[in-house]
Amino acid sequence: MSTFSAPKGTYDLIPPDSADFLAVREAISAPLRRAGYGYVETPGFEQVELFARGVGASTDIVTKEMYTLTTKGGDELALRPEGTASVLRAALQANLHRGALPVKLWYSGSYYRYERPQAGRYRHFSQVGAEALGAEDPALDAELIILAVDAYRSLGLSDFRLLLNSLGDAECRPRYRAALQDFLRALDLDEATRERIEINPLRVLDDKREAVQRQLAGAPLMRDHLCEGCKSYHEQVRELLTAAGVAFEDDPKLVRGLDYYTRTTFEFVHDGLGAQSAIGGGGRYDGLSEMIGGPALPSVGWALGVDRTVLALRAEGVALETRSSTDVYAVPVGEEARRVLFGVLTELRRCGIAADFAYGGKGLKNAMKSAGRSGARYALVLGERDLAESVVQVKDLDSGEQSPVPLSSVVEVVRAKLS
Repeated sequence: MSTFSAPKGTYDLIPPDSADFLAVREAISAPLRRAGYGYVETPGFEQVELFARGVGASTDIVTKEMYTLTTKGGDELALRPEGTASVLRAALQANLHRGALPVKLWYSGSYYRYERPQAGRYRHFSQVGAEALGAEDPALDAELIILAVDAYRSLGLSDFRLLLNSLGDAECRPRYRAALQDFLRALDLDEATRERIEINPLRVLDDKREAVQRQLAGAPLMRDHLCEGCKSYHEQVRELLTAAGVAFEDDPKLVRGLDYYTRTTFEFVHDGLGAQSAIGGGGRYDGLSEMIGGPALPSVGWALGVDRTVLALRAEGVALETRSSTDVYAVPVGEEARRVLFGVLTELRRCGIAADFAYGGKGLKNAMKSAGRSGARYALVLGERDLAESVVQVKDLDSGEQSPVPLSSVVEVVRAKLS
């Protein structure tokens, strides 16, 4: 065993578990690709200031959870704690916003936050995300939510709930913020929470501590302070979701953990996961572009946790159908057979057939055991007598039936059997 282990709060993805993670990534991204979202990939680290401005200087992510480093040249960098700010930065830098709008992008990658590790919460985690930049349209908010729901359903996930709220906009949120601050200042709260009241009082609503939540019972709610524009916008989102057969629960206290959200805010939760019940979420962030030095660019997006989705599937007992990585297993007996059969193996792979080989000079009995364990449908067995007759024994590993096939046509025969 190695003297090294994965760092605390991280994990290695190895077979067979890694097949589930690949299947989840594929299932989440498939509806996005069908809806015209193009793939974007950003660096694993960015300037600290991008997240301080974009995510919000008062958020736990920026104040407590970011991995930061100073380069030899003196640059202050941070491992990315979330994807939206990076994707928006990349789109602005490439001037994508000067073309047709909205710019629709999806991404997949690893993110990093220094948190106390627990079930479902890691310091290194995986997300698939989507962003639609440059359009203020309730249909776009609804589209993204529907695409996420369709992705979950395609995986066989059913016990998830969609929580929905509106956080207002630049017209109505300041009035609500002032009313909330007045209410919160009268409560019995610790010093750190009191500081938060002055910087971003909405985040206090998101406090998970029971002692705080008890005091929030009579807190003013954003839905009672929405301006007519925000009310109408939110109603349109709700109507579009209902028409698409998407059930949701109105959650007037839903804030999410980032400062940049405006209007539509949503979260997917799964009750089978205990304390860490969120499996994904997002919302509209109409002012984020200006916060990071760009032009006005109303946008909406989400990120779904790959790790959390896998845990939710396991909590429901959903077994993902992952195709066997091997269709054909080649078993040579003798050196000449080994050389010839390796050539057949290469040809099979070039024809798009997943094939593996009995490496390491295993005896026939051991090699056939390996063939059975590989999940292959067929074994190709080549011995000295077969070589002399220019045939290969093709064995159906399900039925046990075996028949000789001419060496010259074995690739075509196997292709036909698998099609």
